[in-house]
Amino acid sequence: MNKPAKLFKAEPPKKVRIIGGAWRSRLLSVLDLPGLRPSTDRVRETLFNWLGQDLTGLKCLDLFAGTGALGFEAASRGASEVVLIERDKKAHTNLQRNFSLLQSSPVPGKVELIHGDSIEFLKRLPDQSSHLIFIDPPFQDASLLDRAVLEAGRVCDDATGGGIYVEFPATRQREEIEALLPSWHCGKYLEAGQVKACLFRGRRG
Repeated sequence: MNKPAKLFKAEPPKKVRIIGGAWRSRLLSVLDLPGLRPSTDRVRETLFNWLGQDLTGLKCLDLFAGTGALGFEAASRGASEVVLIERDKKAHTNLQRNFSLLQSSPVPGKVELIHGDSIEFLKRLPDQSSHLIFIDPPFQDASLLDRAVLEAGRVCDDATGGGIYVEFPATRQREEIEALLPSWHCGKYLEAGQVKACLFRGRRG
């Protein structure tokens, strides 16, 4: 008699890989923490195809850094400054560990890790002081995403490149996110499984 097949719980990836630039193929460790959901390779590859492979001169913010996959990818591709913010203590410690392993191959830009609240950090920044902002918060708190997006619209200036990247659950409508940034437009959009994403560009001309 055949035994019933065992049901296995899907586990989060233990490692994610940096796709391009100076740190190409370097691995980042991933903790199994509530709400921690690194952007998949497919999504990140699409995003950085949108942005272009060379981010030289751009000031970037990774607001909910987690493993650091988005921020470190930007630094790997030549961004002049990348600030990664993470509120969870364990995740921030892992972020520091990932960064320390990457430093064996230096990048030209400045990379700063901050343990703190992303929304409060954004509120203290001057208008139009960053070029590229990554917003990929834990999906269970919709208000967190909304507040971050609203502040990012004030802080971001993509005149020389960049934009506001927002990753959100497939249960939300694209139009809901677009309504938070009436002075911007979703120039690039994707759907991948349970995730949707927009890259917002400033409305000019």
